[in-house]
Order: sequence, then C-alpha cells, then structure tokens
Amino acid sequence: MFPHDMNAFPLSAGMLALVALAFTAGGAVKGLVGLGLPTLVVAVLGLAMPVSQAAAWLLVPSLVTNAWQMAAGGRLRALSLRLWPLLAGSVVGTVGIGAWLGPPDAPWARQALGAALLAYAALGLFDVRQRLPAGWGGPAGGAVAGLLTGATTAVTGIFVIPSVPYLQGLRLDKDELVQAMGLSFFLSTLALGATLATVGALRADGLGASGLALLPTVAGLWLGRYVRGRLSAQAFKRCFFVALLGLGIRLILG
Repeated sequence: MFPHDMNAFPLSAGMLALVALAFTAGGAVKGLVGLGLPTLVVAVLGLAMPVSQAAAWLLVPSLVTNAWQMAAGGRLRALSLRLWPLLAGSVVGTVGIGAWLGPPDAPWARQALGAALLAYAALGLFDVRQRLPAGWGGPAGGAVAGLLTGATTAVTGIFVIPSVPYLQGLRLDKDELVQAMGLSFFLSTLALGATLATVGALRADGLGASGLALLPTVAGLWLGRYVRGRLSAQAFKRCFFVALLGLGIRLILG
C-alpha cells in the first residue's frame, strides 16, 4: 500500500485507484510510442491534486523507464555530445525557474499545463513535421530550447515542450530520436526531483510512494509493447493526442 501521507496530501482509496490507473495508462502509452508517461500522468493526476504532488509521484517511474530508454541503442555518447546545449539548458532552466517560483502549485499552474498539452496535442494531431530554422540546430538554438523546456518543467511538471518538437526538427532517425528523448527526459526528471526537494515539495516517504508507482508503470509498459504488435501505432497516437487535447481543455477551464 502507498504511504497515506505523501507531502501531506490525503490519499483515499479512490485516489490510489486513480494513481494506479494513471501510471498503467502512462506506461502503456510509453511502451507503445516511446513517450507520454509524464505528460499523461501529470495531466490526469493534475485534475485531482496539486501539480507538485503529481510530479512527485512521477519521479521514480520516469527515472527508471527513461534510464532504460536512453541506454538502448548504442548511441548515447554521440547523442550526448550533440545535444549537450539542450540538455544543459533543460537542467539549468528547471532548477533556476523552480528555485525562483517554488513548487508548481501557483493558481495558474494548471492552466499553464493545459496550454502546454494543447500545443503538444495540436502538433501531434496535425502531424507537424518540424524543420528548425537555419542555425537553430546549433548550440545556441539547443540552449534556448533547453531553457524553455526547463521553464515548462518547473511550472507544469512535464518536459516535452519544446524539447520533443526540437528533437524531431533535428531529423534524427527513429532509433536516435527514441534514445535522445530518453536522455532528455531522464535529465529533466533528475532536475525536477532536485527542484522539488530544494523547495520542500518532496520527502523520503514521497520517494517511497513513487517507487511503488513503478509497479503499475511496468505493467503498463508490458501492455503497451503487447498492443504495439497488434495495433497501428499511428491510430493509437491519434487517440492519445485527442485525449491530451481533452485534458488540456479541462485543465484550462479549471
């Protein structure tokens, strides 16, 4: 059973069921398309609890699944050397903005999360093929994209905007893109965890509960990989982005 007091937020049986469902669904999406765990989990849990609470639940599952994702593929060193401005900017932005603003629990945090989800869903639904402007694929462009990603992470607890569109714009091949996302997400999760701990929004019992959330996440990963062999990934992506669109609208409306 999860601890009953994770950062002083009450957890009823219904809330525990919601947590388990959110992580199972998030793991399934990640197992199928390689991303979506933090986005879906924080979006769903953000409807019922503070964003910082949802982000704290996410830490261990996100670290473990993204460590596995970034280690697969054999191109970690080359990607790290190429993407270091994006990675460094994400860490600096998350820690810096997080230390300035505090936990992502401002009254407008859910609206900001909803806006980020709407932007992300729109890119996915319209299948936008990002092409970076001339010069934006270099260190300066990567650093700017990283800082913006860090700011989004500090405010909303998710780290796909604009890092994923930026990585897609680099025209990496499929395997490189999946590994690059794992690397970016792993470091963003570490930075988010450090920020939550620094501002007092994360405690040891919270990490224990987050560790237990790994169980439904792994179950979801297995389910997603199982479904991937039997369902069009494109069709599932479309359903995923429609769901994010609905969640984004719901969060913006409060």
